[in-house]
Amino acid sequence: MKSILAIAAVILFATSAWADSSGIKVEQVWARATPGMAKSAAIYLTITNTGTTPDTLEGVATTPAAAHADLHEMKMANGVMEMRPLKSLTIDPGKSVKLQPGGYHIMLTGLKGPLKEGQTVPLTLTFAHAGTQQVTASVAKVGAMHAGEMSGMGAGQGMNHDMSSMPGMSH
Repeated sequence: MKSILAIAAVILFATSAWADSSGIKVEQVWARATPGMAKSAAIYLTITNTGTTPDTLEGVATTPAAAHADLHEMKMANGVMEMRPLKSLTIDPGKSVKLQPGGYHIMLTGLKGPLKEGQTVPLTLTFAHAGTQQVTASVAKVGAMHAGEMSGMGAGQGMNHDMSSMPGMSH
């Protein structure tokens, strides 16, 4: 009888640990509308790990809105704002990571057309443990800085990152 209870406890523990370990939640997915003939834009979102083990955002699939989609980081280095691609981003258990203007973001390059306020942009994220997740970014007005800056919407919005003409910016 003890061995049956021990086996049941192991199965229960393994099942709950597996369910918790893939507890990735993606919310507040948004992008800014792009002005004129912009060739790039950024998507922002919040990733929360409700599981018990770390998980890693390992990839971003190209969206129909752009030729390429990659994970990037913006940061100040020696008084210059730099943007660089990242291979991955780890989300610790019980923590959230915000992809937001001036920090981590998903960079869309080779836009196939302007992003317009009210439009949506589909995107596929790939996590080491949670697998792939389909998300949809809501496009906010040009210049939006945070969630809620879109006519009639309470979700977050995004930022254009075409920095080639901005002084002091490197990529």
